[in-house]
Amino acid sequence: MAARLPSWAWVSGLTVAATAAVVALAVQADHGPRPAAPAAHARPTASASPTPSTAPTPSGPPALPEASGVGRRIVYSVQAHRVWLVDATGQAARTFPVWAGTVDPKPGRYSITARTAATVGSDGVKVEYIVYFTAVSGVNIGFSNALDGSSPPPANGARTGGIRLHKEDGAALWSFGDYGTKVSVVE
Repeated sequence: MAARLPSWAWVSGLTVAATAAVVALAVQADHGPRPAAPAAHARPTASASPTPSTAPTPSGPPALPEASGVGRRIVYSVQAHRVWLVDATGQAARTFPVWAGTVDPKPGRYSITARTAATVGSDGVKVEYIVYFTAVSGVNIGFSNALDGSSPPPANGARTGGIRLHKEDGAALWSFGDYGTKVSVVE
């Protein structure tokens, strides 16, 4: 005749099994399907405009900065004026140049806290695909692209936190970055 397990053993066993199931579901949800971001691409540079070039060099696009975090995230380099969209494996799925506002976020780890499809920026320019991740001294900091494609310098010393992107890069970041998506700001 088989020995009978005490009731506390059954409860402990069921608790362990339930915890394992919840952890497995959480991992699956965290690494589940995400909107795909298009691959990095080159843009024509026929004119002598202030638009930074994204044409790959013979060695390829700029490497993802070290110590920029782990996992799926948006990485923004304040000094390089560049963004990387990093997939769950830690590989840069896309990178592109950006134009910074006059107020920079401090290096650190943030999350997307708000998204707005379209509005007028603090510089008076109509923008779309606005993705906010922090504020500095009352100035909201986020990514966006101007509907008219412009990235003019702010007038009269205005304090702006908009990090401007090309239209197609703005659409890619909008698709990639939902509420809670990590944003890593590096020097």
